[in-house]
Amino acid sequence: MTITTPPITLDDVRDAATRLKGVAHRTPVLRSRTLDELVGAEVFLKCENFQRVGAFKFRGAYNAASRLSPEQLARGVVAYSSGNHAQAVALAARELGAGAVIVMPEDAPPSKRAATVGYGAEIVTYDRYTGDRVAIGEALAAERGLALIPPYEHPHVIAGQGTAALELLEEVGELDALVTPVGGGGLMAGSATVAKGLYPDIRMIGVEPEAGDDTKRSLEAGRRISIPVPRTIADGQALHTPGELTFSVNRRLVDAIALVSDDEIRDAMRFAFERLKIVVEPSGATPLAALLTGRAGAPPRRVGVIISGGNVDAERFAELCGKRA
Repeated sequence: MTITTPPITLDDVRDAATRLKGVAHRTPVLRSRTLDELVGAEVFLKCENFQRVGAFKFRGAYNAASRLSPEQLARGVVAYSSGNHAQAVALAARELGAGAVIVMPEDAPPSKRAATVGYGAEIVTYDRYTGDRVAIGEALAAERGLALIPPYEHPHVIAGQGTAALELLEEVGELDALVTPVGGGGLMAGSATVAKGLYPDIRMIGVEPEAGDDTKRSLEAGRRISIPVPRTIADGQALHTPGELTFSVNRRLVDAIALVSDDEIRDAMRFAFERLKIVVEPSGATPLAALLTGRAGAPPRRVGVIISGGNVDAERFAELCGKRA
């Protein structure tokens, strides 16, 4: 199947921003002189680790859930996620008075699972290396009459995620480049739609963990490529293939994909904690890792970075960052 019509437009993201006003946090943009000197550019960090549920995912989840009919909300929603989208859908459903069922891998971070349950969701588990979360989610939706809110394969989800980039550009003005993590591709697709719509010459740079380079391979091949489910500390990016909708956007608008190792992600998390005084989860640290290592390419004059989330518990954070290898 070839998608020729863009699933979202800049106006869709602006509409999502209106819907999210007063519901989602307008997250801060941080600066660091030390980071600027290390990178050789002016760096603007959009800190979605300060978003509700601790990640950008709330934007897309609420934008999609809030458009459901009262009758559908009464029946409830279902989603599948390793953690951040799970929490986002659970919270969005609670805000809207709906029940939520979340399909989560058995090895999802305990803190993310606990938070999802805390928002009132029912959890259904599966083995991420042998199970099919999409099939499980679709079966639950059919059996119980639930509305499926996928983590990235939905126009309203993609538009909601794009509001993070919209806020950043409204606050800091034109940028030469915008660097974001890439998992399923929703954050990048929404961000690229906004950034290229406002500033056509901006470079969109995505970052993946080395073990999970499905989007890089797909862009090089010109079609979606599947890889074995990656084993990486960046659990939010442990996907085997890009989304169909998201790839239809990203293949047109993304300029480059950088890859970073798990050790480089750890170093970026440690830098964020020690020098920026913020806690960033592994997936959220990948764009910072790409900047610090130079893997994002020659630094432009002004570069934006979306720090996508900060959901990592103290024990796991200490395990990852406590000692240098």
